[in-house]
Amino acid sequence: MNISGNLIDIHKKEIYPAIISYSKGKISSIERIDKVQEYYLLPGLIDSHIHIESSMVTPGSFASAAVSRGTTGVISDPHEIANVLGTDGIQYMIEDAKKVPLKFWFGAPSCVPATIFETSGATIDSEKFREIINRDEIKFMSEVMNYPGVINNDPEIHNKIKMAKAACKPIDGHAPGLSGEALEKYISAGISTDHECTTLLEAKEKISLGMKILIREGSAATNLNSLKDLFRTNPDDIMLCTDDLHPEMLKRKHLNKLIAELVSEGFDIFNVIRSATINPVSHYDLDSGLLEPGHNADFIVVDKPETMNVIETWINGVKVFDRGEVLFKYEPGKTVNKFNCSPIKIADVVIKNIGKKLRIIEASDGELLTKSKIHDKLIGQTIESFPEEDILKIIVKDRYNDTAPAAGLIKGFGLKKGAFASSVAHDSHNIICVGANDNDIVNAINEIIKIKGGLAVSSEGKINSLGLPVAGIMSDRPVNEIAGKYESLSDLVKSLGCTMSAPFMTLSFMALLVIPELKLSDRGLFDGIRFCHVPLFVE
Repeated sequence: MNISGNLIDIHKKEIYPAIISYSKGKISSIERIDKVQEYYLLPGLIDSHIHIESSMVTPGSFASAAVSRGTTGVISDPHEIANVLGTDGIQYMIEDAKKVPLKFWFGAPSCVPATIFETSGATIDSEKFREIINRDEIKFMSEVMNYPGVINNDPEIHNKIKMAKAACKPIDGHAPGLSGEALEKYISAGISTDHECTTLLEAKEKISLGMKILIREGSAATNLNSLKDLFRTNPDDIMLCTDDLHPEMLKRKHLNKLIAELVSEGFDIFNVIRSATINPVSHYDLDSGLLEPGHNADFIVVDKPETMNVIETWINGVKVFDRGEVLFKYEPGKTVNKFNCSPIKIADVVIKNIGKKLRIIEASDGELLTKSKIHDKLIGQTIESFPEEDILKIIVKDRYNDTAPAAGLIKGFGLKKGAFASSVAHDSHNIICVGANDNDIVNAINEIIKIKGGLAVSSEGKINSLGLPVAGIMSDRPVNEIAGKYESLSDLVKSLGCTMSAPFMTLSFMALLVIPELKLSDRGLFDGIRFCHVPLFVE
């Protein structure tokens, strides 16, 4: 069989009309022809770092949407579900992915729990990690978030790194803002990538020390604009990734539109496409085709590079998407979950005022990083939300045990009334809630407990929610359906005054302790720079 088009040859760095012949899932030959074709052919796109769980759908549901965007493979870190269900969660992801043609290359989560300063649903110690990293389905060691442990010679994380090296599998990094001697020590341990760079200076220092930089453009963190000059200066050292991609974005686009944007801005088309094809294939040693004879027939047909509208997607010589229609069906399996806490009461979220200044988390739209601010004393016997000053109460409730919730204060959300909550709360996926009053906070949290995971909004006695029954963080329903409900809830939160462009996404990272500066776990406020808990009240 054969297909013709204008081939974007990422090896010869040419574009020319060609006929591609394929048989038994492999490219058999590529022949130049004279007549210019209507459409363009290029290798299928690969997301070099993504947490499928952040799309709020299972691997099978994700695949149906991704192939329509020209994605043929994803390098997936199942870190989120592992923090809920441990090795059972990883196995669930592997088995669910087998039901669809999209290629999933899973990693072995390195930090479960992400830190010792929060409560997660599972622990993956060195012995469990050894079993995982040596599995054939596991292609790499997932991001080493415990960079303080690497730098300070923590034996547990170093043992895991040694196991990954012994298995000859690459090791992904996670080192936001790390520099100088600390960075050198981190990289010297064998860590080969980083997706947390926010500036060119940071990225170039890491590249100079041998790292590959994964340029992230997702729903929560958008670093492409800051780092895109690397396509001119260091094209062989970069890859494109989304990291965390919420359902409403996946509904509209994936890597295809990032590539179109870069090409339209004048960046070299071959450097751009290589960042989502040959670069990840080479670094992770993937079984993905690159449109050469003998390779797997993984390719896409697009209208033109400047728009990257996908006409067809092929995986292993089988057409899986054709002009708006997904050509395979996904049958979900058994639902898995872990949700063991009971409803809370108003008294559980009360903060007694001890008459001192307070630490406040300061969040910013589109940023994972937060700031730690000191606020003057507040009057009253208890500390309440002050929506008029954009000071809101934030609560994190352990979903795995009946323990008291942790409370703090946060600025930047702009909410004027009501509350919204989620069990999508990186990385342990406890219940997190921001609200303008205690009654709505309790109602929103209790709705999450009732449905055993999902998103909820409470205002003036009315509650709206979206259930995520798979591990409390995913649904097996189609992406468009979940995206629609997600967007509806997001719009509802914005109607209550929230100024965040993606309220639930930003909320989900307010419990991510490994991203500085100040966050909240189920055990209290956490300083991500000093890497320790800190009190709410200060002298």
